[in-house]
Amino acid sequence: MCGRYSLTTPVEGLRHLFEFPERPNLEPRYNIAPTQTAPVFRFDESGTGHLLQLRWGLIPFWAKDKSIGAKLINARAETVATQPAFRTAFRERRCLVPADGFYEWRKEGKQKQPWRFHLADNQPFCFAGLWESWRDPETKTALESFTIITTEANEVMAAIHNRMPVMLAKHDMAAWLEGKEAAKLLRPYPAEEMRAYPVSTVVNSWRNETPDCFAPAGEEKAAATPR
Repeated sequence: MCGRYSLTTPVEGLRHLFEFPERPNLEPRYNIAPTQTAPVFRFDESGTGHLLQLRWGLIPFWAKDKSIGAKLINARAETVATQPAFRTAFRERRCLVPADGFYEWRKEGKQKQPWRFHLADNQPFCFAGLWESWRDPETKTALESFTIITTEANEVMAAIHNRMPVMLAKHDMAAWLEGKEAAKLLRPYPAEEMRAYPVSTVVNSWRNETPDCFAPAGEEKAAATPR
């Protein structure tokens, strides 16, 4: 699965991945957690790309309330085209979720050790995502949300977890958004292009949002300051 990730890349760095007219003032995010808002890239009806802030945890348009979103932060590649919560979004509402790393935990004795995964060249990348618009039945206000698709683990990930987020190579991003054989893109990322290392348990709490989240285990400067 993918339950935490980071995006500390400056806006100009994101423009190397895709173009967008917005000029957002993005703060570094070291520990993005479910139900928080985060940047998502998608096309509008005219084919123009936009970088928008959506809530992590997809809320199906038919949901009675938004609480279901906390359970739908990930969609499995094997069933995303048929599962009721995701199948319409898979056909019609695909998006890219920019990131520069993600976390997973491995049980070591009685403790769980967090690990950070990133590209070998430390460049930003994108997860394959889906988005949805849900309207609150009481307030009638719209809330847009997203989910990250997962697949089987590659060799780098397998020692820590049997699942990993679908990471798209730059040349596959447009094909994913346009739906060109989208299902074929839902595969493990090449292991030789990734790196992983154990990090400080500071990242265990979603309240901690500092560079210490990236620190190798045992090398953090001090306890992180909660938001």
